Amino acid sequence: MFDGIRRRVVCVWFPRLASDRVLRAHPIDGPFALTLQEKNANRLYCLNIQAERQGLHRGMPYSDARAFCPTLHSRPADLDADRKFLHVLRRWATRYCPWVGLEGEDGLVLDITGAAHLFAGEAPMLADMRRRLARAGLAARIGLADTRGAAWALAHHGEGQAEAGRPLDALAGLPVAALRLDDKTVTALQRLGLRSIGDLERVARAPLARRFGPGLLVRLDQALGRQSEQISPLAEPPHYGVRMTLPEPIGLQDDVLAGTARLLDRLCLRLKAQEVGARVLCLTLRRVDQEARTVELRLARPLHDPHRILPLFRRGVTDVEAGFGIDQIRLEATRVEPLPVEQLSHVASRGKDRVDDLISRLGTRIGLENIQRFLPADSHIPERGFLIAPAACSDPDGAWCSPRPRPLRLFPPEPIDGEGPRPPERFRWRRMSLCTTRATGPERIAPEWWLEDAGWRSGVRDYWQAETRQGRRLWLFYTPQNPGWFVQGEFA
Repeated sequence: MFDGIRRRVVCVWFPRLASDRVLRAHPIDGPFALTLQEKNANRLYCLNIQAERQGLHRGMPYSDARAFCPTLHSRPADLDADRKFLHVLRRWATRYCPWVGLEGEDGLVLDITGAAHLFAGEAPMLADMRRRLARAGLAARIGLADTRGAAWALAHHGEGQAEAGRPLDALAGLPVAALRLDDKTVTALQRLGLRSIGDLERVARAPLARRFGPGLLVRLDQALGRQSEQISPLAEPPHYGVRMTLPEPIGLQDDVLAGTARLLDRLCLRLKAQEVGARVLCLTLRRVDQEARTVELRLARPLHDPHRILPLFRRGVTDVEAGFGIDQIRLEATRVEPLPVEQLSHVASRGKDRVDDLISRLGTRIGLENIQRFLPADSHIPERGFLIAPAACSDPDGAWCSPRPRPLRLFPPEPIDGEGPRPPERFRWRRMSLCTTRATGPERIAPEWWLEDAGWRSGVRDYWQAETRQGRRLWLFYTPQNPGWFVQGEFA
């Protein structure tokens, strides 16, 4: 109750949310289903109405479904996209009331107390919801009652609305499953002959509590309004954008940077409060002629330090044509990442920060994706002992661990003359005559049998470190299964 106003709750259930989302973008005329991998089996996850009319149902193995319905169209389910779509619908539902929350993975719950008069009553409000959702291609079932539990029951098991103050009249004929009970409890109640909520209400409460625990009665009391149940609306995601409207147009680079600095201070305070850092910043400069110029800054690491970010904008601002002047500046962090507070130490080094700033400055010129670094890979094969990754999306924390030294320069194997398992005393390599003075080895490396590699079809390799009289330190290997000598690397 709010000042004598009876609480009214709406529950909107989308029985085919996932399939409706896909069919809105890619319409298909005929049976359609989304599939999901569950327990090593591909099963139906969500179906449209045509597939249900063919006798298919959720949880059915996909192979059986294709046998029953050869014309079935299918796609893999995307649970993350379904969750994001439900959040979009939650935001849309705030047009009816400010208190909107999620009801499971396929529904919404709205507290419309005191808001129905804005739509000329409850019935016109529900009709407007149904009309708009149908126009969007979404199947929805709506329940209205005094409590959240009753509204959920009506939406899932008997679409309609309950008269204010009399929820039992609308719920009495609904099955006990409408109380949001688990399947085991529902089956046990049905075996006792308690098939409807009305039957359950007429039975003594003490035996039910002893046999099924307090949860059953709590659900019953929540549905009938004897026990309150909260509706927690989701908080709006933080918006990382600030802007400044100027009383007089500006056009000098220093003036634009001064305005950007003021906006950066405000934005970074907001980022620090949420313990996040900006990875992509968008600076929009609106000119007097209403045209806008955008400067995008991509950072190598998440930052919320305005003193480190501001100098990186200078190059982009220099290239902007101000025209007759700029009268509005807007700054937004379009991509953020977690940046929790860290304990500072008197021995902390700023070397890593300087490297990150250097990568950011170079990235504004040639693109962050073009600045790459070598990272260690878990493989004993020399050619696969490293990988190349963008420096801005990787961290050089891993150590290069190898039981034997590896050459600084590595190249494809080059054949040389030699016989026997010992390195040759004299050989020619790249038009040079070389004499071996000392050889260390062998280190036997076997191919990775689970990967197909044409270069290792000769079998195992015995690697040697060979020092030559001419000053070359080479990495040689011998293939005993297919006799031959090769040079694959050179030490510094």
